[in-house]
Amino acid sequence: MQYDRLTKGVAVVFGVLTAVLTVVGILASPAVLFLALMFGASTYLMYYHISGKMAASVYERVERRAATGARGGFGAGPREEWDPPRGGRARRAAERVRQERARRQQARRGGQQAGRRQRVQQPSGPTPAEAYARLDLDPGADENAVKQAYRERVKETHPDTDGGNEREFKRVKTAYETLTDD
Repeated sequence: MQYDRLTKGVAVVFGVLTAVLTVVGILASPAVLFLALMFGASTYLMYYHISGKMAASVYERVERRAATGARGGFGAGPREEWDPPRGGRARRAAERVRQERARRQQARRGGQQAGRRQRVQQPSGPTPAEAYARLDLDPGADENAVKQAYRERVKETHPDTDGGNEREFKRVKTAYETLTDD
């Protein structure tokens, strides 16, 4: 039962109706704006459903409640072997939640196994010194300078521009993310 195409079609129709009613409400009668607001809210809820964010939110809340050990309500809570009722986006969203839960459990177990030797994981991005060099900045530049340098380098390296280089663009992007995550 895949209703994604139907839901997407209805969302597009509601979006167009929202736009038309907004224009009519501004030009003719402000009372029509209320109707446009209702169609807009419906459009947003359909988008939230189609994108998979709604299912991810529901699965995340269920998993969080199960992790805290909260009991009560209807049913016994989530089970490891349980599969979400839909395919596609909802299944992928539930899988992300399961992976996050497994990562947290493994982190908790890692704290219990302090006596064991832990594997040091290499960072995936550049070091801050490499990131400053990639953006042609002096180490310790302020956040505004980093943003300005990033914007200039993106304009030069973006693949859609003449002489753009996708690999270099990605390197500039990771450098910026490294410096802004600090």
